[in-house]
Order: sequence, then structure tokens, then C-alpha cells
Amino acid sequence: MSFTTEVKSQIAANELHPCCMKAELTAVLQMCSTMNFTSEGMHLTVKTENANTAKRVFRFLKELYQVDTQLSVIRVKNKAMEILRDLEIMTERGLQNHPSSKMVRKECCARAYLAGAFLAGGSVNSPSKSNYHLEISTQNVDLAKFIWKLMQRFDLPAKQIRRRNQEVVYLKASDKISDFLRCVGASDAVFTFEDSRIQRDFMNSLTRLDNCELANEMKSITAGKKQLEDIQWIETYRTLDSLPEKLQHVAYARKQLPEASLNELCEYCAEEFNETISKSGMKHRLAKLRELADQYRKE
Repeated sequence: MSFTTEVKSQIAANELHPCCMKAELTAVLQMCSTMNFTSEGMHLTVKTENANTAKRVFRFLKELYQVDTQLSVIRVKNKAMEILRDLEIMTERGLQNHPSSKMVRKECCARAYLAGAFLAGGSVNSPSKSNYHLEISTQNVDLAKFIWKLMQRFDLPAKQIRRRNQEVVYLKASDKISDFLRCVGASDAVFTFEDSRIQRDFMNSLTRLDNCELANEMKSITAGKKQLEDIQWIETYRTLDSLPEKLQHVAYARKQLPEASLNELCEYCAEEFNETISKSGMKHRLAKLRELADQYRKE
């Protein structure tokens, strides 16, 4: 089962008040239904590839309007116009591209409409993938704009693009995808998504930390190699014992610990020579050795 199917299954299991049932049903009908006119009158046909969505629409139509439907495609043969007018999809101004403000005035109904929109045209990447992405697609640009505005109402900073012949409203931020799933009532999916996201972020943090430590270690090794070369140049022209005591200690410490960091060199000097030296002090003394070695290099 894909993560999208799992989310839709959880949404379809939520119990709703009649007002929210209508809001969710409105979204589904506006996104994936067609009207057919025959000698018997107008028929309403709803097509969806998701079985849970089909069963939910079937149940809502039966409970709200007591109509006969064919579950294979969900074809309403009677009361089609009554349903469309009650949901305000069909008004005196004709067929509407998005729900009325009254339909989504209450927060619970607005959430239900977003849930219905996701059931009808939504998908979300599995949290196990590195590319976080949730989208709702429709062929109607006005409906896409409405869904986009409805998401903003819940602090969901969605973006809208046109992809081939579809208008797509999408979220990329992982925390906002979690907020959307919570908004539409997919609570279990939120836990799954967050758990996977936290684990991925934790592993990424460890990787960055490991890379940082490796970079610092390589930097210390490279610096230590150059400092040993400086000391060898000095020893070619004079003994280390002839250097000032502070420089002697640093030179001996570096020879004993070729790959040590500045902090480790400071600790060595404290233990071996009973001398307290700061990291910046150690860096300054090594620079003095470099200056002295450069003088011999020029000669």
C-alpha cells in the first residue's frame, strides 16, 4: 500500500457531521464528477481510482440524499440536480467552479473540503523518500486557486503551478505536510510521517557531524605535516635546544604528536612541561616557528 493510499484510507475512516459531509462531498464532486443528460434526465457520474473514496462518496450520497447509485462508477440516476443545488455546485448563475463561502465558513467544514479535495485529486510522497511532496491536482484553475487560498487559511504556504493539463497545488516543507495531514484528519499518517522525518533528519545531522569531524581531522593532519616541515628546516640550521623555551615546548609537542589538534598540543604541554597555554597561544607559537623556518628557506 502506498503512503497516499494509506492517508486516503485514514481520511475515509473519519466520521463527520452532516455539514462536513457536504463540504467533503462538494470537493469530490467538483473535482471528479461529470454530468450526463439523457432522455431520462440528468445523471451524475463520479469516477475515482481509490476504492475507499468511492465507498465514502457512495455512503454520503445514500445518507444525505437517499439516492440509488451504482458503486462501480457511482452513477446517480435520480436527484442529481437536487444534490448539485443543495451543495451549491449548481446555482442560478450556473455551474460553479468552487464551493460557496457558506459551505466552508466553519473551520470543520473547511477541513472537510480539503480532505475531499485530497481524496479526489491528492497524493503525497512516502516519508521514507528524501523528496517531501504533497499535492492536489485539478483541471480547473479557479478551483485550484480556491484550494490554494483555503490552505493559506490554515497557515499552509502552498504553491500553485501548471503541469501539462493540470493545475497543481503543492507543499514541499516537511513540517507543513505534517500540518496538512493533521488538518484533514490523517492522524496515524502524521505519526508515521513525523517519525520517519525525525529519523531522517537525525541521520542527516549525524552525517554532517561526521563530515565536519573528518574535515577537522584532515585539517589537523595537513597542518601538522607543514609544521613538522618547519621544525625540520629549523633543525637543519640549529638545535631545538637553542630556541626560546616556549618554542622548544611547542616543537617537541608537535614532534611527539604529528597529527594532534591544537587542543591536544595544549594538553600535552600542560602534562609534560607543566605549562598552561591557550589554543590561540599555541597557534601563535607555531606561527613563530613558521616565520623562523621561512627565514632559513630563503637562505
